[in-house]
Amino acid sequence: MAFFPFCFINFYARQGGLIGYGECRCNRALQKNKNLLEWLDSIILAVAVLSLVFTFAARAIRVDGHSMDPTLHDQQLLIINSLPYQPSHGDIVVIDAYTPHGQTLIKRVIGVAGDTIDIDFTTGTVYRNGEALDEPYTAEPTYTRLDMTFPVTVPEGTIFVMGDNRNNSLDSRRSDIGFVDIRDVMGKTIQKY
Repeated sequence: MAFFPFCFINFYARQGGLIGYGECRCNRALQKNKNLLEWLDSIILAVAVLSLVFTFAARAIRVDGHSMDPTLHDQQLLIINSLPYQPSHGDIVVIDAYTPHGQTLIKRVIGVAGDTIDIDFTTGTVYRNGEALDEPYTAEPTYTRLDMTFPVTVPEGTIFVMGDNRNNSLDSRRSDIGFVDIRDVMGKTIQKY
């Protein structure tokens, strides 16, 4: 309460009136408030920047299920880059829930447009363009056959995806998921927690 009269005296003094007692107390109080406002300004700017980043450039997604074990675990938090990009082999991508499957999927890109994918279910080996893939990230070899017939060639504008826990994953080997339109890819995983 004592602050206001001293500031008024200070203002009046600067306008050519009295040079009063309150000038030094007022300046100290104004300096404190200036520092507080600078901190507040910095905090607001940081929140605004983070809001923009998490609205347009990145997203947080939680893993639901075990289809990506051992790479990702159930309920693990992921940060994905949601800027448009071209998926490539080995990327872990998040696929939007409005696809025919009806759930958000987190899978690894095995094939891109033009690739021929084949799976030998007796040995559990996945082939891309005739070459066996080295897949140290999988839980075990691919023995589970779903309803897709192999070999398949990935159409333009789509990707072929599989979970790292191959024998416990619903992925492109199943016809209701099949080839995923790249427009349905929400983003690529950039960080996991």
